[in-house]
Amino acid sequence: MAKIGNLDLGEFPLLLAPMEDVSDPPFRALCKAQGCDMMYTEFISVEGLIRDADKSVQKLDIYDDERPIGIQIFGAEIESMRLATEIVEQAKPELIDINYGCPVKKVVCRLAGAGILQNIPLMVKLTEEIVKSTNLPVTVKTRLGWDDNSIHIVEVAERLQDVGIQGISIHGRTRKQMYKGEADWSEIAKVKENPRMHIPVFGNGDIDTPEKAVAYKNKYGVDGVMIGRASIGYPWIFREIKHYIKTGTLLDPPTLQERVDAAKEHLTRSIEWKGDKLGVVEMRRHYTNYFKNLPNIKPYRARLVSTMDHAELYDTLDEILTVFAGVPFIQELVEATEEVYQTSYDA
Repeated sequence: MAKIGNLDLGEFPLLLAPMEDVSDPPFRALCKAQGCDMMYTEFISVEGLIRDADKSVQKLDIYDDERPIGIQIFGAEIESMRLATEIVEQAKPELIDINYGCPVKKVVCRLAGAGILQNIPLMVKLTEEIVKSTNLPVTVKTRLGWDDNSIHIVEVAERLQDVGIQGISIHGRTRKQMYKGEADWSEIAKVKENPRMHIPVFGNGDIDTPEKAVAYKNKYGVDGVMIGRASIGYPWIFREIKHYIKTGTLLDPPTLQERVDAAKEHLTRSIEWKGDKLGVVEMRRHYTNYFKNLPNIKPYRARLVSTMDHAELYDTLDEILTVFAGVPFIQELVEATEEVYQTSYDA
């Protein structure tokens, strides 16, 4: 069983990675409905929180039906992190997670996110101060190291455990890799195999099929997996992995009806939470994946990402259901706009 403090996540939990402009309440609701065991907010700037910036404060919104949930913060100044922790506590999450993994330049240049991997003593000190300043469990999300010459994740994980963290999620890439190449789970396994480690170790990176989730579970011995990019526009990944773990068989993929219904629900929740304009605009990043592998979808997707009219959006989704009824999804992936998905989050 994976336990973070007194929080029992069950055997081999599936975690939704914190993703900027992705893992918001509308998206989390869909993932929770498909069996996600633990979710995290988008990462929140502590400087934004302590300055009462609207965007940062809104990210504190959590709802009872999505618990358990962790609020993730990032920063590099100890006093700012302390003050932000006090603010986060008022939202009553199950835990506080510290982002030491985001590789984006605008974060790294401030020595936040993965930038702090260049200064492990500061990373440890900052973590210790946050642990001391809250009664909530504190966890960490990080990467293997800054580059191939600075992979000391076994030592780092143990030092963070020693100052009080109660769980760690490790993305199997260095900051220098960004999202390129394959994630190296052998380094994550070394952390789990360290006899001095007694907190849950969750693996992250490249889990995009039920088969891979189970294979990595068996090969690397992690306590659970964190899923990021594979869930965008495809919250069914959670139910598929759980079914495969339980039965050893693959579920049929979601039907076109399920995909359209999910896109509609996501859009509705997005508008309700973010407002008429932002709710429509930020929903656009999801349509490609909702209808990935559906041939000749491009003209309809173009309509979905170019109009601000709510009625037209819902009509287009209904039209997709009608026009593509009975059309099989192909195996080849549609062209992915990776730059849209990979500019602002650590998954």
